[in-house]
Amino acid sequence: CRGSCNALSSSCSRMVSFSAKDMKHRLGFLLQKSDSCDYSSSQGKKEKISSSQRVSQEEVRKWADSLENLIHHDRGLAAFRAFLKSEYSEENIEFWVSCEDYKKTKSPAKLSPKARKIYDEFISVQATKEVNLDSCTREKTSHNMLEPTLSCFDEAQRKIFTLMEKDSYRRFLKSHYYLDLVNPPSAVCGPENCKRSHTHTLDCNSNIISQCA
Repeated sequence: CRGSCNALSSSCSRMVSFSAKDMKHRLGFLLQKSDSCDYSSSQGKKEKISSSQRVSQEEVRKWADSLENLIHHDRGLAAFRAFLKSEYSEENIEFWVSCEDYKKTKSPAKLSPKARKIYDEFISVQATKEVNLDSCTREKTSHNMLEPTLSCFDEAQRKIFTLMEKDSYRRFLKSHYYLDLVNPPSAVCGPENCKRSHTHTLDCNSNIISQCA
């Protein structure tokens, strides 16, 4: 009986030891797999973000042809918005974007509340982001609020577009927000200069694109 108990005890110890080793092995495998998945997921996100931020040189050069080309391109709009924020005048492009969104309204029931929101935010005397409109355009837009239509902000939007076109757009084309995209710094000589130039270009591009969200 004593021998049988010893044998049973020894057998149990081996089973516990085996189970512990087996469990450790399985746990290690799962952790390794999890780390691998996390890394792959992280890499995938980085690659996705990187690819979504790429803009061809040809496309960037088109932004200099007209303000319309610039702000009708997602990345161009993001770069221009970042520039205007640096000048504390982003209300102009925000108003323009709001008007574009308003004109896409399909439900007649939503016209009045959306129009009122845009008016209160950008045009009224107490507007939090008041845009620079002449008194005639402001008065006409105020009158349009009585019966809002899809075109009630058209004249005001045109005035702000013209204002940006003659003023901030020209400064944008001379700023690093645009120049660093259209003419990335190139290395003069040596791998170290090349590395610094490449890093500078990436930093500038990342800084501009990050302003979009």
